[in-house]
Amino acid sequence: MTGQSGRESGASDTFDTTATAPSSAMQQGASSSPRTESQDDPARAMDRMYRMTRHIYDVTRRYYLLGRDRMLERVATDDGSATLEVGCGTARNLIKLAKRPHCGNLYGLDASHEMLETAAASIRKAGVGEITLRQGLAEQLDARTMFDREEGFDTIFFSYCLSMVPAWEGAIEAALANLKPGGQMVIVDFWDQADLPGWFAAGLKKWLALFHVFYRPDVHTALATLGTSGRAEVTFESVSKRYAYIAIVRKK
Repeated sequence: MTGQSGRESGASDTFDTTATAPSSAMQQGASSSPRTESQDDPARAMDRMYRMTRHIYDVTRRYYLLGRDRMLERVATDDGSATLEVGCGTARNLIKLAKRPHCGNLYGLDASHEMLETAAASIRKAGVGEITLRQGLAEQLDARTMFDREEGFDTIFFSYCLSMVPAWEGAIEAALANLKPGGQMVIVDFWDQADLPGWFAAGLKKWLALFHVFYRPDVHTALATLGTSGRAEVTFESVSKRYAYIAIVRKK
């Protein structure tokens, strides 16, 4: 991975990471289009949160964002597949997918411009194939305007993201709308820790709150309700005694 080029696309900042030679824009640093007013406050809040911690994010999160690799095993890719991570952060998950022999087309969306700077650098360092990154809000996801795609994605996944998105309902709806028929949404996020010892679960929740992460039962309930709506098939599996859950949402 040797370069990154920038171009304006819809209302989103653009971070195209490619295996081509560095462009003049990349030699001067990442380029991007201006944020829209509707994106400004959430995006700035994410930038403030991750401006410094993005540099140690992967080192610290590995100890409590459990189940991410198991979640990636549920993401099927092939040479023609299109896979999007919403809340891609440092691109840790996308880089793992990019190392597959048949990874298909990979895309990442994140609200934080700062985090995407780190993601682009990580992708170049990893030396993997092309991954297209965009800055934007999860609830405003649009395959055409953000990623120049005329059709939806085969898989959209969220890794410990929905519990941190204020407009999580809109994020789920946008993801579902941007999936191909038969496509799947794969989610890993905190669960209620009900099968862990009470004292341990209580202490764990207080510790996780220090990192602004916590279980949101309304998200889990909304996903379960989606499974009874006739719009999708939804299954759940437990990670580490309900520390977290993996949800598979297959669009009908």
